[in-house]
Amino acid sequence: MNFLVIGYGNTLRSDDGAGQILARKIAQWDLPGVRSLAVHQLTPELAEIIAQADAVIFIDAIATNLENPISVQIKQLEAEDDNTSFGHTCNPRSLLSLTQILYGEVIKAYWILIPAVNFDFGEQLSFITQRGIDHAFNQVKQLIALAKA
Repeated sequence: MNFLVIGYGNTLRSDDGAGQILARKIAQWDLPGVRSLAVHQLTPELAEIIAQADAVIFIDAIATNLENPISVQIKQLEAEDDNTSFGHTCNPRSLLSLTQILYGEVIKAYWILIPAVNFDFGEQLSFITQRGIDHAFNQVKQLIALAKA
């Protein structure tokens, strides 16, 4: 089974870069059957790459608060049902729709959301986000291991 991991976000806005950071960490694995991309944003051009995978894992940051932070969230995704308009950027569900429309491929997809509290300019991660990246890394390993079993 071929996996594509796409981590996205703005690495110059502190915790918002969590998706890219985790994607780079996964790329260092150099695991057969796993391709990992770190991108600033999801664009329609990614549909071609997604169509070549058996499964895709999208990774992004999600805003939370310090007083009651959420944990890492994992959601299974499907393509959007409505007539999505495609601009310069996409969300994971619209990108799955575009992949299906253009390439006829229905890809198994997951969305991992890492809690984030600091979106200030900079590259320093909060403790919450760093802990979330570590937890999400383990979740990705489990998803891939289960699918390959």
